[in-house]
Amino acid sequence: MMNTVLIVLAILLVVIGVVGSVVPGLAGPPFSWAGLLLLHLTAGVDFTTLFLVSTAAVAVVITVMDYIVPSYFTKRHGGSKAGVRGCNIGLVISIVGLPFGPQGLLGVVFWPFAGALVGELIGGKEFHEALKAAWGAFLGFLTGTGLKLAYAIFAIVMVVKALF
Repeated sequence: MMNTVLIVLAILLVVIGVVGSVVPGLAGPPFSWAGLLLLHLTAGVDFTTLFLVSTAAVAVVITVMDYIVPSYFTKRHGGSKAGVRGCNIGLVISIVGLPFGPQGLLGVVFWPFAGALVGELIGGKEFHEALKAAWGAFLGFLTGTGLKLAYAIFAIVMVVKALF
């Protein structure tokens, strides 16, 4: 019975890890790692200590990088915090699915870029500067999200592999 509960919780945590890879403010990698840890606590799965420590370290590094990378790309392209905030607001719009503009996969690409552009324009940039800065914010968003998503997919693969 306890194994079943741990397995269900592990699966739930790695799914939350995937969601947390794209939802701002929800740290996906730690959830994914917690799922791996819970799976290790079951009777049927025995990850090595090296595996658990290294995957925990990677989760921490990716989580920290997720805060650094967007700012780095934004600043490298002449952007400001307004662009990063706009990018995050655009991502929320794409997730909530407001009844206008692109939705789905196109929305996840369009809205963060559009949000960064609007954020930079509101922050006082000229259009060409705002466009360049928005591109930087968008690249930072894609890089951070890509890293988190890669880790989440890795965790899911490890869970599936361990269970089947």
